[in-house]
Amino acid sequence: MPIEFADVPHPDEIARGDALRRHGLLLKPEGSLGKLEDLGAWIAACQGQSPPRPLKRMRVVVFAGDHGIAAKGVSAFQPAMTGQMLAALHDGGTALNVVADVAGAGLRVVDVAVDSDDEDEFKIRRGSGSIDSEDALTAEQAEAAVRVGMRVADAEVDAGADLLVPADLGVGVTTPSSTLVAALTGTEPVAVIGRGSGVDDNGWMRKCVVVRDALRRARPVLSDPVELLRAVGGADLAAMAGFLAQAAVRRTPVLIDGLPAAAAALVAEEFAPGARSWWLAAHRSTEPAQVLALDHLDLEPVLDLGIRLGTGAGASAALPLLSASVRLLSEMASFSQVSLPGPA
Repeated sequence: MPIEFADVPHPDEIARGDALRRHGLLLKPEGSLGKLEDLGAWIAACQGQSPPRPLKRMRVVVFAGDHGIAAKGVSAFQPAMTGQMLAALHDGGTALNVVADVAGAGLRVVDVAVDSDDEDEFKIRRGSGSIDSEDALTAEQAEAAVRVGMRVADAEVDAGADLLVPADLGVGVTTPSSTLVAALTGTEPVAVIGRGSGVDDNGWMRKCVVVRDALRRARPVLSDPVELLRAVGGADLAAMAGFLAQAAVRRTPVLIDGLPAAAAALVAEEFAPGARSWWLAAHRSTEPAQVLALDHLDLEPVLDLGIRLGTGAGASAALPLLSASVRLLSEMASFSQVSLPGPA
């Protein structure tokens, strides 16, 4: 059966307005908390109530996968690094483990395409194809990967998740991500290619050539998001796209991390128009393609810390701010409560 998403509901604008009005009554000059006020109002809109409930179950879901294009020298790391990073993530030794723990967020890892003998109930294949010369996936695998993301989103929401963060893990993932962004925004390769994992000038030029060749393969299938993921995406990116779209269908707010998540978000918006109203851009990456994707989605990043690491670390760094923005609305005193005159 073709992949179909239910209609995406709209966040509750009445609740958003009530939250912003409530800020005008709190013990502070009106508007003085800046973006924190907007963040809390966004959560109120997503929850459909003001003040919003405190965030109790924030979840980071890492979609891990290898990419055949990594063998073409587009990354500063060898493909085997994906498995090593996955092991470190399970052992608690990555930046994501630390930052998510500080934020109080739970972690889940979904191995959809790591090139290893490790088994996962959602594994689609071992690595995705080299997108400059072959399809990333078969049509059946592309559909299956999107459905994996949908199932994981449903499972997390059913378990009580009140905020989700999709994250990436895989050597070479910024290359198909850049290709998807270039294809869906009509941008030339040289304008989307960044340094990724830290490639030198030669690596950057190799990456440009690869994306140029992949774009030639992408353009004939631009009108079909599943076909686009099949041709130049990857199982991890397809799963993230399904996850993002389904989270919006399920009325659950999502923080967008770096370039791979932003690229998947562009595809997810094609799957489920209006889904972007349930997403917040956590931070501005150093990758130009991420900035292009966020601009295309009309999402303004909360943070700009110069982060180029993926794996959800940047989004996790924004979680405490989001939690604080919610609690301000429910716990901060108003002028009337302290018997002080309000604003003149």
